[in-house]
Amino acid sequence: MSQWAERIGSRAAWLSCDDGDNDPVVLLSALAVALDRIGRVDPSIFSALASAGADITVVPRFVSAVASVQPPVTVLLDQAEAVTNRQCLNTIAEFALRLPPGWQLGLASRTVVPLPTARLRAQGGILEVTADDLSMGPREADSLLKGAGVEADEASVRDLLQRTEGWPAGLYIAALAIKSGSRNSDVGFTFTGDDVYMGDYLRSELLDRISGAEASFLIRTSVLDRMCGSLCDAILEETGSTAVLEQMEARNLLVIPLDRHREWYRYHHLLRDLMRAELRRREPDLIQDLNFRAAAWFEANAMPEAAIDHAQAAGDYDRVARLILELQQPVWASGRVETVLRWMDWLRDIPSAEYYGAIAVHGSLIFALLGQPAEAERWAAAAERASPGGVLPDGSTMEATLAYLRAILCRTGIGEMRRDARIAWEGLSPASPYRATMLYTEGISYLLEGDLARAEPILARALDLATQAGSLPLAGMILAEQCGVAAERDDWPEVTTLARRAATIVETGHFGDYWTSALVYAWASRASAYQGDVGQARFYLGRASRLRPLLTYALPVVSVQALLEMTRSYIALADPEGAAAVLAQVHDILQQRPDLGVLPELAGQLQASLATANARAVGASSLTAAELRLLPLLATHLSYQEIGERLFVSKNTVKTQAYSAYRKLRVSSRSEAVVRTRELGLDAV
Repeated sequence: MSQWAERIGSRAAWLSCDDGDNDPVVLLSALAVALDRIGRVDPSIFSALASAGADITVVPRFVSAVASVQPPVTVLLDQAEAVTNRQCLNTIAEFALRLPPGWQLGLASRTVVPLPTARLRAQGGILEVTADDLSMGPREADSLLKGAGVEADEASVRDLLQRTEGWPAGLYIAALAIKSGSRNSDVGFTFTGDDVYMGDYLRSELLDRISGAEASFLIRTSVLDRMCGSLCDAILEETGSTAVLEQMEARNLLVIPLDRHREWYRYHHLLRDLMRAELRRREPDLIQDLNFRAAAWFEANAMPEAAIDHAQAAGDYDRVARLILELQQPVWASGRVETVLRWMDWLRDIPSAEYYGAIAVHGSLIFALLGQPAEAERWAAAAERASPGGVLPDGSTMEATLAYLRAILCRTGIGEMRRDARIAWEGLSPASPYRATMLYTEGISYLLEGDLARAEPILARALDLATQAGSLPLAGMILAEQCGVAAERDDWPEVTTLARRAATIVETGHFGDYWTSALVYAWASRASAYQGDVGQARFYLGRASRLRPLLTYALPVVSVQALLEMTRSYIALADPEGAAAVLAQVHDILQQRPDLGVLPELAGQLQASLATANARAVGASSLTAAELRLLPLLATHLSYQEIGERLFVSKNTVKTQAYSAYRKLRVSSRSEAVVRTRELGLDAV
């Protein structure tokens, strides 16, 4: 407003409103005085305003009296939120609608001024500048901080912008706090709403302007990241919250609408920080109850992930466990791995929680699919320590769920795997999507014993069941297993047909990064090589190679099957060093899981055939699983130390693996390795 007035110069009439202006006579008289300083105003208007009963009806005469001021004037009303009297507000609205030609009216207010905005918008006669328009960007924030005597690096400016949401007053107060020297030498400066400077400002400019009931509303609902009327009613155990939120937004109390229907809101980050600090100070014993009620509301309203967050805050372990059991598989399948791992980490040390054993079962399988066998084993042990009795919410027995885990991990041989698969089949709910996996597991148990006659119909039935259940990654893997059956009969046209169907499922469904796709790609490579399409064979083999870090002893059967087929493809493509690297990975798995039917014998046969192959120079195909896991991280900003922390190995191990990878890729630097990795399609493991 002041910048606008400065640009206008002498043609700006400025009026700063206060409580005394809650009288139409006072307000219009003050405005007339401000206009008279610019140009002569008909003096009769002052006597007209002083007459008894002056109200909105005097506005037309007022406009006629001031219209003589020329050239046109811009009237600026600052702190318009101070005007709360209904007659005065109507007077301002009437004046806005009757402005003399060429005149402008500007209002600055912390609250919504009840102008006929809809009518003015339709006429194109209004420009609305909101808090979002006034929020600062990086360059403006940096300029403000420097003007306040604070030098901040780019990361610090971004952090302050995120915390203050670009609010200029918040940024300036942050600068004051930084200059005060309140800095943590270990983690640097962190600015929050409960900082002493920010807290004092918010209390004086916001909390002191509202009632005790409104302050209590803000404080108690601060446990919520977002809120709506019915949610606030539920956690406060009262009614009328929708109206309270609407009024607070209209009064610009840092209550921000999240949708155009004004259904969902959130608090400004700094306000929420202060309110949460006030809640901890004033009513710490209420925090658990508020979160408990919030969790119940979110669950009842089909928002289970938000329910988990509040149940965790409330220490409601059973609710957390029940919801995680329901969500962990679909959320993981959607690609949100970190969300599931965060839930699992929270539940790690709470074995008393309801359904903990079933959660541990699925957690073990998730880690197995992520290529983390040690974590998979740890969660499997936790699952087996849980009670084997009981029935899960979907009707599956706990005994069947544990058998499901044992069958997939195949830690005690093919015979036990088949028995566990049958137990799981019988005890899992008829609606469970995991029954198809157990039927498939029984089928491959016969396949690994060389009994094709018994394996084939079971795999066909499992394929139908997986397709009906929508388990497309499993369906693709079953088709790949059927490739093995067809190859045993030397029916390569059938192998090609099945491999194409499987690859289509993977590519269409965007399952290329799934563990299940390794066997699909391996057979697609073999089928292409058999047809003489070397380019396509190498393409699919490259896709399979990207998944090698996921192929571990945690899921030994399919991991070894996929690696053996990859070995055959490398041999067919005259790449013995690639075959040797993959076969070495097979032997590592077999050391942990030796009882895998015919697979160890097949590995031995391939090893013997490799012994007669001509040695060749080491190349990219000989990358180990550890080196393949490292390659995508080389393209990031992470240092060797940070990469090691992510992969749970030392910095020296990372360096050793990196230099080995450079040698095999025939490059001499990290940047060259990144380029070469992309050229080979190995950058998205």
